[in-house]
Amino acid sequence: MQAFEFNTVGRIVSGGGTALALAAECERLGVSRVLLVTDPGLVALGLPDAPVQALRHAGVAVEVFDQVREDPPEETVLEAAALARRVGVDGVLGFGGGSSLDVAKLVAVLAGGEQNLADLYGVGMVTGARLPLILVPTTAGTGSEATPVAVVTTGETTKAGVSSPLLLPDVALLDANLTLGLPPAVTAMTGIDAMVHAIEAYTSRNLKNPLSDNLARQALALLARNIRTAVSEGSNQSAREAMLLGACLAGQAFANAPVAAVHALAYPLGGHFHIPHGLSNSLVLPAVLEFNAPSASALYAELAEIVIGEPVAGSDTARTSALIDYLRQLIDEVGLPATLADAGVGVDALELLAQDAMLQQRLLVNNPRDVSYDDALAIYRAAHGETS
Repeated sequence: MQAFEFNTVGRIVSGGGTALALAAECERLGVSRVLLVTDPGLVALGLPDAPVQALRHAGVAVEVFDQVREDPPEETVLEAAALARRVGVDGVLGFGGGSSLDVAKLVAVLAGGEQNLADLYGVGMVTGARLPLILVPTTAGTGSEATPVAVVTTGETTKAGVSSPLLLPDVALLDANLTLGLPPAVTAMTGIDAMVHAIEAYTSRNLKNPLSDNLARQALALLARNIRTAVSEGSNQSAREAMLLGACLAGQAFANAPVAAVHALAYPLGGHFHIPHGLSNSLVLPAVLEFNAPSASALYAELAEIVIGEPVAGSDTARTSALIDYLRQLIDEVGLPATLADAGVGVDALELLAQDAMLQQRLLVNNPRDVSYDDALAIYRAAHGETS
C-alpha cells in the first residue's frame, strides 16, 4: 500500500441543538472570551442569538464580528483580526457558511501569532500558534469546518488560498437545526458543491488514499439520497442532518485528497461574474467529467452506483455516462441552471475564463487528466451549451 498522511479536525460533535452546548466546548478548550465571526444575514435572521445567549449565560464573554460577506476580501479578515486583538479574546468561533468559517480560521492565526496575512498565502506557510478554534457551519456544502484551507479575495477578480494543518479547527460542531431555514436555491447549490468535493477527492491524482476514498463514498451516499428532500422539504430534520454530515465527510475527504479541474474552472466564474461557488461548480461539473472520462472512467464507474442508488450495468464507459446523465438530471431537478448561458455568462467571456482557469495550477495538478488552455476553453464551451 502506498504511504499516505491523513489530517482532520480534532473533534466532531454532531446532533440537533448541539450549538446550545458551545459553552462546554469553550470550557474544554480553556476559552473564556470568544470572538464570534459571522455575517449580517444570519444576524438579521437571529440565528446566532440562542447560541450567544447560552454562551453568555454560562459565563463565556462573546464579542461579535458580523461583517463577513461572500468571497471575503482581505480587509474583512484584517478588521476581524484587529477586533480580536483589541478586545483580547482567547478563542475564535466561526458561525455561518464557508466565508465566515474561512475568516474565522485566519483570525485565529493572525490574533494568536505574529504573522501578517500576506505571509500566509500558499501551502504550509502558517507558523507558530493560533487561538483555539471552533467552527459551526450553517450550510451543508463547503465542508470548511473540516478543511485546512481558507480562501481570500485579493483583488477585483482574484483570490488566494491559505493551506495549513493549523487551520483545522479544534472542534467542528454540526447542528442541523441551524440549516432548517436555508432557502431551496442555497440548499441546492451547497449540496451540489459538497458532492463535487467528494467526486473530485475520489478521483484526485495526488494524495488519494483509502481513508479519503471511504469518506468520499459515504459522503456521496448521504448527499445523493437526501438532496432532493432537503431542497423540497426544507424542514425535514433527517434530510438536513444527512446533508450536513455528508458535507463534513466530503470536506474531510478533499482536505486530504485535493480537488481539481471542476474547482479550477469554477473559481473564475465567481471572480468575474460573482456566481456563488456552489453554482459555479455545478455549471462546469458535467463538462469536466466528460473531459476527464478517458482517464477516470474506472473511478467514475465505481461512483455511479453510489450516486444513482441502484446497480448500474455495462462497461466503465457506459457507467460513467450514466453517472454524468444522472448528475445533469439532478442539477435540473433541484432547480439550478443547466448551462453557463442560462446563468448569464456570455460566450465572449469564455476565452478570459479559460486564461484565468490556467492560473489555478495548484488545483489542476490534481486532475486525473492534464488540462491545457485549449482544453479549458473547450470545457467552458461545452458548459455554455455549445455542441460540437
